[in-house]
Amino acid sequence: MTKTAEREAGTKPEANGPGGPGGDARGRARRQLDRLWRRGSEFLGTELAIMGGAMTWVSERNLVAALSNGGGFGVIACGSMNPQQLETEIAATLALTRRPFGVNLITMHPQLNELIDVCVRQRVGHVVLAGGLPAAAAVQRIKGGGAKLLCFAPALAIARKLVRMGADAIVIEGMEAGGHIGPVSTGVLAQEILPHIREVPVFVAGGIGRGEAIVSYLEMGASGVQLGTRFVCAHESIAHPRFKQAFIRAGARDAVPSIQLDGRFPVIPVRALANQGTQRFLDAQRSIVDRFNRGEVSQKDGQLEIEHFWAGALRRAVIDGDVETGSVMAGQSVGMVTREQSTAEILGELVEQAVAMLVARDIDPEEAGSGARRRAPDEGRARAGG
Repeated sequence: MTKTAEREAGTKPEANGPGGPGGDARGRARRQLDRLWRRGSEFLGTELAIMGGAMTWVSERNLVAALSNGGGFGVIACGSMNPQQLETEIAATLALTRRPFGVNLITMHPQLNELIDVCVRQRVGHVVLAGGLPAAAAVQRIKGGGAKLLCFAPALAIARKLVRMGADAIVIEGMEAGGHIGPVSTGVLAQEILPHIREVPVFVAGGIGRGEAIVSYLEMGASGVQLGTRFVCAHESIAHPRFKQAFIRAGARDAVPSIQLDGRFPVIPVRALANQGTQRFLDAQRSIVDRFNRGEVSQKDGQLEIEHFWAGALRRAVIDGDVETGSVMAGQSVGMVTREQSTAEILGELVEQAVAMLVARDIDPEEAGSGARRRAPDEGRARAGG
């Protein structure tokens, strides 16, 4: 164990040898973690039930393959790719990993059916539909092609509807996430949905940056988690160095949602690091509203202009490194990104933190020195055959 891992676990290295009490406790804790997310890991076909969030321009072949090779589950962000571009990206990812990965498709994409066909043809095992309630035809096309379908649910009623439509798993993402967000926090969504959706695995996303949070959601009934912001500064991420440095310097309170100026232009808020681009977005909205009021632009065209503003601004930030006027989309967990690391190291830290939390609860503080273990509430019944 490294010194960093020792500090995270709150243990001394000599206490964690194979025959030491720390080693026994750690082994039990890791097995408990594996039990907690077994449903999710079996669904994904991975060692860890940790999905990578699909981040446009960031979640491409290199990061996706690194996540899957590290034991997690990488997800390609299709975004505005056309079918040929997606086919190329999937093929390039397959050249870097033999482990499972998925593809995230936007339901509003004008070529959604063709994109689904690409995934089926390339034998992608998992397809994630995001950006709105999918059409029944899209659901049937994915499942008919043999892929497992994951859908985002912003409310319990929608989660239930998606399950009835045929979703094989649900992702619930709170407003702490980066990029396009809803109005409800991750913690509230988890309490609203996890106790009631048992038919399919549920993955929790939004604001998760440490292993302790992962454990808490697993114990609430989640089958796994999804993290995006935490992996932006991975060595394998192609994000521009200035984009990564903006993440490393930022705190949770720097990641703020965009403001909607006019109810006639309903735009899903975008969480990003505040910069000059934040003000420019407000100016762009104000200009569109003024033009609309003068009859120079339709409501539909004005709304499309607003959405296009963010698409171009995101690429400028991620690829070109324009962190002053570009859109530096980031979740509130950005404060937990403190340096560049390999994807494998990040995954290892998350697991270590989760295990350390379970170890801390397993050991009675008053008897930790002797290695005595606090017995689980149902252990006595198990030994008695109950």
